[in-house]
Order: sequence, then structure tokens, then C-alpha cells
Amino acid sequence: MHDPTINPALLPPGVEPVGKPKGTGPAAPLKGPAFDEVLRQRVGTVKFSGHALQRVERRGIDLDANNTLARLEGGVERAAQKGARDSVVFVDGTAFVVSVRNKTVITAVDSEHMREHVFTNIDSAVIA
Repeated sequence: MHDPTINPALLPPGVEPVGKPKGTGPAAPLKGPAFDEVLRQRVGTVKFSGHALQRVERRGIDLDANNTLARLEGGVERAAQKGARDSVVFVDGTAFVVSVRNKTVITAVDSEHMREHVFTNIDSAVIA
């Protein structure tokens, strides 16, 4: 004998099955935090451009030392609260040029290379 349950994916649009199989009622609402909230907690609020990742790696900038990443994110949040668009966030001896609107680090400059560097197209600076 054949299985009496009907696969709804095989029915044409607008056609309802005659008898609903058990367990196909409305799903219970999900509990817990939203996916984007969990993702933000895991990844953080600040992203790094490809260029910035190259600079961090090449210059040996340690993002885990002294809570650097958390302090950078705090600096970006403070800049956003003040309406900044593009900012330099200084964390210890490192300067991060950040697009505040996109929450993306554009480049990173350590103290050795800062003497030669000119920061342009920024509207604010934050010491984090």
C-alpha cells in the first residue's frame, strides 16, 4: 500500500491537501536571540577591509593585546554618536582609519610608520 501523507512541495500553488498529516500545524515561535544579534556578538561590530587586514598582518599589529579590538569598537561607537563619518581611532600606538558609517577599518598604521603618514579625508579623531 502507498503512504497516505502528501508532500506539499509536489502540489500546484493554491491547492491545499485534503487531510493534513500530523505535526504540520503552525510552527511554535522561536525563542532566544536573533541571528544578527548573535553574529554581532561573535564577530563584533567593526569589520576590516582587505587592505586593512594586509596592513595589520604586515605590520604585526596585535588586535588581542590590551583589548585592542574592544577599545577600537568603543571608539567607533563614540565617533558614531557624535555624527562622525570618517575617523582616525587611536588605540595605544596604533591608528585605525575607520569609515564610521560602514563600521569598517580602512587601514591601520603602527607607531613606527605613523611619522611618515598623513591622514586625509577624516572628520574626527578618537583616542580609545
